[in-house]
Amino acid sequence: MAGNSIGKEFVVTSFGESHGKYVGVVIDGCPAGVPFSEKDVQPELDRRIPPQPQIVSGRIEKDKVEILSGVFNGFTTGAPIAMIVANKEADSSDYDAIKDLPRPGHADYPARVKYGGFNDYRGGGRFSGRVTVALIMAGAVAKKLLSASNVDALAYTKAVGNVKLDKTLSHAEIRKRRYTTSVRCPDLACAEAMEEAIVKAKKEGDSLGGVIECIGLGVPAGVGEPLFDALDADLAKILLLVPAVKGVEFGAGFASAELKGSEDNDAYQMKSGKVVALTNNAGGVLGGLSSGMPIVVRVAIKPTSSIAKEQRTVNLSKMEDAEIKVGGRHDPCVVPKAVPVVEAAVAITLADHMIRAGVIPKVLKERK
Repeated sequence: MAGNSIGKEFVVTSFGESHGKYVGVVIDGCPAGVPFSEKDVQPELDRRIPPQPQIVSGRIEKDKVEILSGVFNGFTTGAPIAMIVANKEADSSDYDAIKDLPRPGHADYPARVKYGGFNDYRGGGRFSGRVTVALIMAGAVAKKLLSASNVDALAYTKAVGNVKLDKTLSHAEIRKRRYTTSVRCPDLACAEAMEEAIVKAKKEGDSLGGVIECIGLGVPAGVGEPLFDALDADLAKILLLVPAVKGVEFGAGFASAELKGSEDNDAYQMKSGKVVALTNNAGGVLGGLSSGMPIVVRVAIKPTSSIAKEQRTVNLSKMEDAEIKVGGRHDPCVVPKAVPVVEAAVAITLADHMIRAGVIPKVLKERK
């Protein structure tokens, strides 16, 4: 399978399948001298699984990370960093019975056509949300780089189904509260309503989608490589490779289509000797370059495709119409699990572009 690497200077290569032995990542281009260990990665992986069993899949992996290379005496060496987590809780029995019945909403059918039936179909194989563990591991490295430049990425749940967070919260509130709720929403009342909606959909044998917002703070102006490596284009690319993401927007996004230019333009002013914008409808990116304002990006997550309701499909071995009721263990809503994935994806692209721009040096500090 081609297409498993992303980035120009900070290059991330993912490997592994949902029911294979391991899911892993190789990061090439990480500067030397970054303090790093498993302790920097494990908390990020632990955030992937919400603590509320009613809203997540019955498959709970411990995801204990192991660093194989690229770190010596507690610091990155400049060599490729390889990390893995083991798949220990996979149950493939349900998938043998439906291997010829492509599940609606999944990549089963196009994958079978592309790879002639040799692809690993168990749990979706390479196309499973399970492989996003690799993004979270790479994101842990990226976050260490960004923090050294006082840059941060904050993702949180903005909507689940038709339950939406309409309050405007400060960045400090989002940072403090987002992981205190099972749905990763920083407002307690809204989080409770979201959880109730997920539980209701699950009881009905159905699923829900939602919206995740991520804010990039502290990115200096001028980061990006137009035209074909524009910052927002690269962010959109990595976010769209996250399974279940079906839409990406920056700033005012699609709402800007209904505005006049006088309403949409972000006017400038001087503040404490710095150029700042009065609004941020552009979402922190202009012409593919960071504007110095917070980068604001939202992704639309579709409802989980595996549901308990009976659906129409086809039998590929018999080439006839069929029906399918997907068994196994599935999330009634993948939005809570996707929040740290979206955050990691944004961090990876910001780190890559900041290395390209020279904001992050090739050696973080000299050893003395």
